[in-house]
Amino acid sequence: MLSDLSLTANLIVFGVAALVILVAGTKMTGMADRIADRTGLGEAVTGGLLLGAATSLSGTVVSITSALDGRASLAFSNGVGGIAAQTAFLALADLIYRRANLEHAAADVANLFQSTLLMLMMVVPLAAFVMPEMAFWSVHPASVVLVGIYLFGAYASVGVRQSPMWRAVDTQETRDDQPEDEEDAKKSAMALVVPFLGLMLLLGLAGYAIARSAGALTEQLGLSSALVGALMTAVVTSLPELVTTLAAVRRGALQLAVGGIIGGNTFDVLFLTLSDISYRDGSLYHAIGTGDLFWVVVGLAMTAVLLIGLILRERSGPANMGWESLTMLGIYGGAVGFQAWSG
Repeated sequence: MLSDLSLTANLIVFGVAALVILVAGTKMTGMADRIADRTGLGEAVTGGLLLGAATSLSGTVVSITSALDGRASLAFSNGVGGIAAQTAFLALADLIYRRANLEHAAADVANLFQSTLLMLMMVVPLAAFVMPEMAFWSVHPASVVLVGIYLFGAYASVGVRQSPMWRAVDTQETRDDQPEDEEDAKKSAMALVVPFLGLMLLLGLAGYAIARSAGALTEQLGLSSALVGALMTAVVTSLPELVTTLAAVRRGALQLAVGGIIGGNTFDVLFLTLSDISYRDGSLYHAIGTGDLFWVVVGLAMTAVLLIGLILRERSGPANMGWESLTMLGIYGGAVGFQAWSG
């Protein structure tokens, strides 16, 4: 048990697991881009479904493991805290993309759809918290609703890609999904899928180590579970999203970058369903405090700003960033400062 290890040993375990997550996440971006071309799903859909879910695997394991240990606050805040951190990563990607505002150049209807779906899903835990406590076999109905919304969104996202009823206006700065070169296309799709699944497994194992070490660090450092979940485990398990987003932008796969973040955030909300099932002492949504819900509100606000930016499509702004990127960074920075001060 990691709780029996010293503080230094737990910090080392936490750091090594974070490094594994960082390296594995980096390698997944190029694979996802080629899988998008080979399957014909496109960058936005592949980023939103495949890459988003895959890079969230380590965070999933953290939330499930924490819930099984009875750490409701850590399980909840790990999921919703990652949403805010990953949305802030898009602002950093906007900073390194110098041609235009990232949200302008990566215009894609699938990303708009995924953003609205994410906001709808984030309302569900808020509703569950304010409603009377209820649970069937220790699972709150809200957890089932989240799965239903996600499955509908996954099905509808493919239709939005294949038969869109709305299209973004192309400009000189718009970057479309560019297919892979002909020689690379001759390779079997399975040659990419198998190692991709292997990296997913590696992320899951690293997530388990993060969960165990984070639980021990919470007690050894005397920190609140909400603080550790939102600002330590959530950020560390979100490292694949940061790396894949920056790598995708440098590759010119802009829809993949934006879609990967939004899709990862959507999948992160499902952490709550898995955590609620794993938490056997009743409803997860009534075992948390208002401090945990703080990060739901932050994530909702940042997603709303991102959606506005995707619709307005400002070509450029201060420091060649869109105003929405600056606003998202401001919201996240303020939230981190408030959490550190209050937690």
